[in-house]
Amino acid sequence: MKLFAFSKKTGAIQPRKKKSNKSLFRRINDWLHLWLGLVTGIIVVFVSLTGCILAFEREIRNVTQPYQFVEPQQKPFLLPSQLERSAKLYVYGSDTAKANIYGFEYGDQHKAAVVAFLDPKDGYSMVYLNPYDGTPLAKKALNRDFFRIVLAGHFYLFLPAPIGQPIVAWSILIFVVILMSGLIMWWPKKWNKTNKEKSFKVKWKAGFKRVNYDLHNVLGFYVMLIALVLALTGLVWGFEWFANGSYFVTSGGKKLAKWEEPVSDTLTAQVAAPMTNVDKIYLESVQHYNNPTASIQVSYPNTPTDPITVSYNPDEGTYYKREYRFFDRNTLAALEGGGIYGQEYKKATAADKLYRMNYDIHVGAIGGLTGKIIAFFASFICGSLPITGFIIWYGKKKKKHKKAKANLDIKHPHSAGIK
Repeated sequence: MKLFAFSKKTGAIQPRKKKSNKSLFRRINDWLHLWLGLVTGIIVVFVSLTGCILAFEREIRNVTQPYQFVEPQQKPFLLPSQLERSAKLYVYGSDTAKANIYGFEYGDQHKAAVVAFLDPKDGYSMVYLNPYDGTPLAKKALNRDFFRIVLAGHFYLFLPAPIGQPIVAWSILIFVVILMSGLIMWWPKKWNKTNKEKSFKVKWKAGFKRVNYDLHNVLGFYVMLIALVLALTGLVWGFEWFANGSYFVTSGGKKLAKWEEPVSDTLTAQVAAPMTNVDKIYLESVQHYNNPTASIQVSYPNTPTDPITVSYNPDEGTYYKREYRFFDRNTLAALEGGGIYGQEYKKATAADKLYRMNYDIHVGAIGGLTGKIIAFFASFICGSLPITGFIIWYGKKKKKHKKAKANLDIKHPHSAGIK
């Protein structure tokens, strides 16, 4: 085999160019994998690493925020209106102060009650109270909450939402294409013993370049299916057309019912203060669900047409079983709304259940702690792929540069000190 050839055009000895044995499809596929990865790599790294943190948000909060918990007592919880007075006294120094209260959340007998409100200085905030006696435990402004900050980076790259959200969404969609093209590149031409070892095993005792290549090639294959699940569930929030399309496919051609709150527009004069009505709805909900281990949220009507909203979640570790009920703010009559969340989970269709599971699948919570661990490592590996891929590309580029310099020395021997 001749390694060099004489060029009649330049009169110099040049290395013989190797003919590529790849098909046009493979060359296009490899080119897309490279350049799409280079363009979106830094965003994929950032979104993946922030996703690692968010996977264990609940577990970390339980350790770092002890004010979420209280000692159980043998007496009922205070009513929403009573908690509101305690929250106002704690925040404003007066239980009659004007405050924009969003609502309340009650957990099980070990959990603190939460009052959500709009603070004039800190914005959306929460006050944690002992649900048995109203004792204030802590106040948290969400704009300074660590996980809210991480979530803003995960969703928007800390940019304004109209700018950051499309960038993240398109980057993740491109990442799906990269995964598919990577599988094509990974697929061995022959399934012999040597190729199987290269495709399924990391050669840890080899040099840095080989180990880096294996980390990209082998780990990329092992994580691909989970990475696709994480990416596709993320795209449900990224693109409305994707959310509607995925539901259309899984439901056999049905249209996704949009989330809508019913209008509370009765002309009946209020015979009681809204807070008293909220108290009544809370007590009715406790009796209706009769589940002391569940969480119940009651949201105030903040505009003249808003209903009183109740959110019920029987499972602390997940969100897909949540259901919503709505009540007229004046008559307390039940209203219909909430789309696919306006019904009991057990009565939902298979497509509705799958859609409701989207968040819990995305963070791995659907599989409990094991699922979160899997999601964490999968997300971490996804974040490593652009880095190991860049190292492979940079190494090849550097090697080509050395070859080009060697070619120049052969063409002009005097430049290399040859006489």
